[in-house]
Amino acid sequence: QVQLVESGGGLVQAGGSLRLSCAASGRTFSNYAMGWFRQAPGKEREFVASIWTTGGITDYADSVKGRFTISRDNAKNTVYLQMNSLKPEDTAVYSCAARIRYGSRRSVEYDYWGQGTQVTVSS
Repeated sequence: QVQLVESGGGLVQAGGSLRLSCAASGRTFSNYAMGWFRQAPGKEREFVASIWTTGGITDYADSVKGRFTISRDNAKNTVYLQMNSLKPEDTAVYSCAARIRYGSRRSVEYDYWGQGTQVTVSS
């Protein structure tokens, strides 16, 4: 089992920045690829970013590319999502997820999920 706890969400004005954190416990963190997903009210969950085990491979949704950065610190068992130039359409509950070894854009391929953290961007 892997337990995931997100933090860092909040209310920010458009153009502002937030950094989300996802702390993992349980199994060996470095064996897991990590993903960030988001879900806005009335919409399906969507992929945001993923990072493979060593952090050497990352992937981003087109909607956040160039604005968001995913990173990980395996010594701290933590994955981060730095979000810059935030837009109102980024408003959603952001959740981190873990799966063995390889990142994926498909939420169904992740085995473990956090409870989510709310990000609200005002215009």
